Amino acid sequence: MKTQLNRRNFLLGAEAIVVAGLLNRAYAHVSPEDVAGDEGYWKTIRSAYGHDPSILNLNNGGVAPAPAAVLEAEIEAIRYSNQLPSYRMWHDLEPKIEDVRKRLARMWGADPESIAITRNASESLQIAQFGIDLAPGDEVLTTSQDYPRMITTWQQRERREKIVLKQMDFAVPVNDPGDLVRLYEQGITPRTRVIHVSQVCFMTGQIFPVQEICRLARRRGITSIVDGAHAFAQVPFRFSELDCDFYGASLHKWLSAPIGTGMLYVRKDRIEKHWALMAAPPSMDKNIRKFEEIGTHPAAMHNATLQALEFHEQIGDERKFARFRYLKNRWAERLSRVPGAEMLVKLDADQSGAFGTIHFDTIEPGKLGEALMSKYNIFVTPITGPGISGIRVSANVYTSTAEIDQFCDAVEAIVPRA
Repeated sequence: MKTQLNRRNFLLGAEAIVVAGLLNRAYAHVSPEDVAGDEGYWKTIRSAYGHDPSILNLNNGGVAPAPAAVLEAEIEAIRYSNQLPSYRMWHDLEPKIEDVRKRLARMWGADPESIAITRNASESLQIAQFGIDLAPGDEVLTTSQDYPRMITTWQQRERREKIVLKQMDFAVPVNDPGDLVRLYEQGITPRTRVIHVSQVCFMTGQIFPVQEICRLARRRGITSIVDGAHAFAQVPFRFSELDCDFYGASLHKWLSAPIGTGMLYVRKDRIEKHWALMAAPPSMDKNIRKFEEIGTHPAAMHNATLQALEFHEQIGDERKFARFRYLKNRWAERLSRVPGAEMLVKLDADQSGAFGTIHFDTIEPGKLGEALMSKYNIFVTPITGPGISGIRVSANVYTSTAEIDQFCDAVEAIVPRA
């Protein structure tokens, strides 16, 4: 029977965020790698969540649950605004979006005036994709493993405006991240106007050397758009170091913010000449907020992001990344020993973080995913694509090592021996 969140759960969640802050200070001098395997520490973090224990969720890469205190903040804001929406929503709640903007900017090393609050990564990236002036024959350079919705966006511009979309193939697993830089460098032509790159590939978990790729684009006078949907709040970075022109992300993945929250970074010198996805007046040409002009919308979600940011900061991005890698490596190293198994991403810190995709010669991904769910109540993501076939496994900070071992036991019981 599925458990239901109640007031006690919410209070425990709020308490866990406070305790996480105390733990952060207590573990201040302990390396992230040493904390990564400390189950006592992560048991406290786990208590902040009100997840369903009847299903082992290993698809946190799609959308992740929010800590109970985050959900409570969202629900309370919804209740408050619903009592007098036309006043409380616009007068009391909406102005607080500025607090979210400032905190995101501070934590990720950006000017607040370069951060727009959106509803998800797709909206953020489509603002970037549709707002650039391109002429017939202008080329956009990306890979065949980038996110389908973003590829579809470029393909619509291709059909409508006769631009050229160039999708490059690359083999997995990637042995040297430098090969990905060379892939883009070799794909550039005199007509290349945009480089579109995923910081973390949604298919395999491959981390791209986006700093080098963005610097390559800048040297060639090419616009860089980074899809950070699976990287933001997973892979530590700062915008001040990334050197990209545009960066779009969802906040309801690895930040565990409310579902329906995202962010867009726009390099400040690009704001004025970039068209908004929904029309804004000329008086807003230089204003990052023109990208937030979407009509009436609830403020509760983006305001509750502040609690998610607090939780993330209390854990610490390096400590969080180390835990992600610890859990991923635990199952990946064990299951790689199954006959006919192959990890489609390397396990080094510069290659993969929270998740990875594993292929088995003796069973199709869909059948394996179905068997894991129907027999063991374990939820993973079957992945197929160019040269890719496997299950994507994405644990989160609330996942225990016992659950990882439970998953491994199930896979070993299901996968036929070669």
